[in-house]
Amino acid sequence: MTKRCQLATAIFAVVLATVLAATLPAGAQEEYSEPSEQQGGQQQTQQQSQQPQSQPQSPAQQPAPQQSNQAPSSQKQSQPGLTPKEQRNVEHEKKTGTSKDRIFWILPNFMSIEDVNSLPRLTAGQKFKAVGRGLIDPFEFALIGVVAGLGQASDSIPQYGQGAEGYGKRYATAYADNAVENFMASAVLPSLLHQDPRYYELGHGGVLRRAGHAVGRIFITRTDSGGTQFNYSEVFGAGIAAGISTYSYHPNGDRGVGTVVNVWGTQIGWDCATYMLKEFWPDLRRKHERKSAAAQP
Repeated sequence: MTKRCQLATAIFAVVLATVLAATLPAGAQEEYSEPSEQQGGQQQTQQQSQQPQSQPQSPAQQPAPQQSNQAPSSQKQSQPGLTPKEQRNVEHEKKTGTSKDRIFWILPNFMSIEDVNSLPRLTAGQKFKAVGRGLIDPFEFALIGVVAGLGQASDSIPQYGQGAEGYGKRYATAYADNAVENFMASAVLPSLLHQDPRYYELGHGGVLRRAGHAVGRIFITRTDSGGTQFNYSEVFGAGIAAGISTYSYHPNGDRGVGTVVNVWGTQIGWDCATYMLKEFWPDLRRKHERKSAAAQP
């Protein structure tokens, strides 16, 4: 289990470094572009003020101010700066309370919310449905396959052995660990404790502030009524899931309090890295979409 933890930590460190490296330059460019635009506007205003004032226009020549009332309403209907796909995702969030987004365009990201305004609360049934929707996603099975392959390579849980049989056991264990933890932390306990299992992206501020927001989601969450509360669902849900997996389908020689704590810590670390990806992934996605839009003739 120790080797598995080290591999998982290394993988998520590389992924996080990649996301930050791809995101930060774009954010820096936006911060520096805004002052330049403001300076350009100030220079243009100064030039206009230096020009001699023209003679007043006659009433027939003055522009009619009738069309100014329609533009703001059209801007409110469609948020500026969003692609049609993003606009559809925002509408889906407001309607269902869940997302259609995918991290790196493949991994389910249905419980991550970017537009936090006017979102409906999730019922207990919707919480279970959202978790189940992610667990049966084809790419979720592929991700579990990668995790099982890494466990095979590092010989985690040596009792499983090697070969196809060992890989199958590791795959079943990894999928069961993921399913039990997701249901306990995002469906069962949130329904009982009336907590909101969704991740709300901060989306603004510096890197450290946003990273702190992502890590803090492990310990602080929203309630169904809109308040904040200690994240009992995440912390104790991962612990309960670790106990279930350790004493039910893990090998007898791998059972014990140490294994429970190890699995518990691995699940918390996994979720922490996932929240970091959820926070910074939209920046990477928007940067890619801007480049694609600029490349089109």
